[in-house]
Parts: sequence; C-alpha cells; structure tokens
Amino acid sequence: MNFLAHIYLSGDDDFVKIGNFMADSIRGSQYLDYPNSLQKGILLHRHIDSFTDAHPIYRKSKHRLHEKYGHYSGVIMDIAYDHFLAKNWSKYSNEKLEDYAADFYKLMQDNYEILTERTKGMLPYMIGRNWLVSYATIAGLEMILFQMDYKTKHRAHMQEAIVEIQDFYTEFESEFFQFFEELVLSCQQKLKELNEIL
Repeated sequence: MNFLAHIYLSGDDDFVKIGNFMADSIRGSQYLDYPNSLQKGILLHRHIDSFTDAHPIYRKSKHRLHEKYGHYSGVIMDIAYDHFLAKNWSKYSNEKLEDYAADFYKLMQDNYEILTERTKGMLPYMIGRNWLVSYATIAGLEMILFQMDYKTKHRAHMQEAIVEIQDFYTEFESEFFQFFEELVLSCQQKLKELNEIL
C-alpha cells in the first residue's frame, strides 16, 4: 500500500500517522529511538507491508504486471491500490478527501522537526502536487507513476503501467475492495496489540 492507505490505516492518532508515514526511512531497531506513539506507527507500517506482500489477492493483482515491470510491479500496485482508495474515499470516511489531505499536510508541517531527513526531502513535492488527492483520478495516478519512475531513474517506465491498470481496471478494483476489507480489520487488531504493549 502507498501513502494514503498507510495514513488512513493509522486511525485517529496523529503521531501514529507520522510514524507510519516516515517508517520506510527507519531501519531495523532504529524505531526504538522514537517515542512510543511514533513506534506504534512504524511497527504498524511494517505490519501493513508484510500483510500486503503475503496476501493472495494482492499477489494476484501484482502478478498481472510482473512480466513487464518485474520488481517494480509491487510499487505500481501499491500506488494503484491507493488510487482505488482515493476514488472510493466516501466509502471509507465521512471527511472529504481534500480536507483529510490538507489536515495531514498541516500535521507534517507542524511536526517538521521530528521527521526523518528523507521525509523532509519528499514533503514539498507531495504537498506541491497534492499527491493524496491526485491519487483519485487516472491523470493523477499517471502523474504519480511518472514521478516515482523519475525517482528510480526511469528503470522500469512505470508510467506506462497506466495501460495495464486501465485494461484490468474492473478486476483490480474488485480485488482492492476484497483485500482492503481484510487489511482494515488486521490493522485494527494490530493497533490494539500495540496499544497494550507500548
């Protein structure tokens, strides 16, 4: 799952959201250097990644892209699943996506000093292009795939995957709905466990 799903799955705790959002730049046991609320977010992020990578529905989605995009098929699928979350946002939240995104950007700016350097470097691009809202449209999805491809020095031409995403759009969306329902329940349980130990 990509940024929007990770933030959404963090629930209402702002610091769990921050920890989850910047977790990719925190390696191994480095998470122990952070306060408990941020630790929860980091550990939840790792749980989401493990659950997603092992799930048969997600693997089925990703498999359609694997032959052409190899290792990057997972990156593309994470972004595509965020597209389906954004597109169907009203199914999962009573708050408008635009408001949710604006609140999150403000949260990042208000807590800038605790972010990792990598997160600080990415934030201006994310806010400038309004990635969280952009996910909701095909044009926005294509833009984000292009930006991700640029970051990886155009190794996989990820923006070309918009063709496969549109070709199998109905299948991908159906698979997302099934998968995400299970992921939400799994994250609720994981947060409950983390709240008991941290």
